[in-house]
Amino acid sequence: MGDKSVWDKEIPVPRELIEYIDPGVREKLPPGTQVHGISPSGSSYWARTAKIEATDAAGNPTPFFIKVLQSDTGKATVSAEHRAMTLLHSVKPDLVVEPIAWGAYTQAANTYFFVCRFHAFAKLTDANGNPAGNAMADPASFAALVSDLHLRGAAAAMAVGGMFGFPLTMYGGRNPQIFPLCKTWEECFSLGIGDIFDREETVQGVDGEMRALRVALTTKIIPRLLRPLETGGRKLVPTLVHGDLWQGNVGVEGTGRPLIFDATPVYAHNEYELGPWWPERHKEAREYIAEYKGCHGVSEPKEDLDDRVKLYAIRFDIHASSLYPGNLRFRVYVKDAIKDLLQRHSLGYEGYVEANGVPSTDSA
Repeated sequence: MGDKSVWDKEIPVPRELIEYIDPGVREKLPPGTQVHGISPSGSSYWARTAKIEATDAAGNPTPFFIKVLQSDTGKATVSAEHRAMTLLHSVKPDLVVEPIAWGAYTQAANTYFFVCRFHAFAKLTDANGNPAGNAMADPASFAALVSDLHLRGAAAAMAVGGMFGFPLTMYGGRNPQIFPLCKTWEECFSLGIGDIFDREETVQGVDGEMRALRVALTTKIIPRLLRPLETGGRKLVPTLVHGDLWQGNVGVEGTGRPLIFDATPVYAHNEYELGPWWPERHKEAREYIAEYKGCHGVSEPKEDLDDRVKLYAIRFDIHASSLYPGNLRFRVYVKDAIKDLLQRHSLGYEGYVEANGVPSTDSA
């Protein structure tokens, strides 16, 4: 079902909710759909997931994937996912799984669902033949598709006046993801990661070392690595990104076609998308970064790329830590990454200005 080293609890949604197809689900499926059955499919720490066997009005197989959650948070989660996937699908339909609908069960109180097209994805197995997640997409072709999503997504950002952030609250797992609309990427990222640090401390408890490292991250590392993107005559154009593009949110059909799902989008610096590809535990993902660079180029200053991506990876790891109470594995990753960046950037943006001659009037 998932990695038991980070999650050993029962899914907080009754299994029987995916043992039948609620009338509220049926009425949201495309007109003419004939439903033939439902069975568990996929895995989630937070929801029950299943495959709905169905045919269209012409009798052609047209299966659907359903995700079921409960509570007000569950309602907010599935409605946000539908909006997110609808937006991404409108920008890059050949890469994004098609969303169908969201709604409420009629025969179960406080129960909500999200439905999208079902796709059979190739699976990996471990040395013992046990399931080990989705097969990986070809690095070159996948990087080209993601690059095209980002190129198209720059136009989508004009819907919010070309600002960074996102006008809706998204959900990563069970936790909100908030990126306020801002004129600069530095401000947007700082506010977004700050909110997640607050949630992580509430879940995992106060840690003096973590608090000190967070101050250093906020006052030294973020200004040093993000402010140069928008100073010295440089302009950063926000683009729509998937927002959580790790292996678990990418599938490959039998034809080799990759598809992405479970988005938590934000109008961001395009390289933010590379954050989940950086951690050492995702070693195979470094090849994807290299291929993406070849497709999309690198933002100036180019020499900062690796450290920018490491900074973005911190955001994903601190979010992961906020999801699993009592498991401090991801907190350790965050501490180590901040310490590593501090070894090179302890002087902050001021040190960068002094070393590179950037006019002080150009600083934020």
